[in-house]
Amino acid sequence: MNTIRMAALVAALAMAGAAHAQKFSLASPDIKPGGKIAEEQVFNGFGCSGKNISPALKWSNAPKGTKSFALLVHDPDAPTGGAGWWHWVVVNIPAAAKELKKGAGTEAGGDLPSGAVQIATDFGAPGWGGPCPPAGDKPHRYNFTLHALKVEKLELPAGARASLAGYMVNANSIGKASLTGKYGRKK
Repeated sequence: MNTIRMAALVAALAMAGAAHAQKFSLASPDIKPGGKIAEEQVFNGFGCSGKNISPALKWSNAPKGTKSFALLVHDPDAPTGGAGWWHWVVVNIPAAAKELKKGAGTEAGGDLPSGAVQIATDFGAPGWGGPCPPAGDKPHRYNFTLHALKVEKLELPAGARASLAGYMVNANSIGKASLTGKYGRKK
């Protein structure tokens, strides 16, 4: 192989490695990927007695062109006839934000980044609603998905619910990063 081809191959491999190293990612000091969600995050009600504190979330390497973020937290294992259960929905998170602090998911949302808006979840109100699967069910998966959006703000009608917000998020998403935690209760 001649020197020019070798140099081109090395450059291409370096670029591919750099692109892979800079993958959009979501992490939490409170939830390890695929790990058990702590009682601190568990809902307080419906037979559960957790503290209902939203976990800290941090992200990096958002796609070029990101103008805002949206966070969707969903339990696909909830026994709802296939709809799953929405646990937290936050839209209009500014593009400059890199994290949501632990406890930011109170109903008032006072610790959310300026401009961020919480949408009512399947618990009927905005804010974090922690895990609380039926006792005796296998551990449920809680999928935290952060979307990078091509718009600065989603225009949602007053009273919009999680499914409509999810539809608008997906229509404007240019990338996403995910984290899954699990939680189950004994009978």
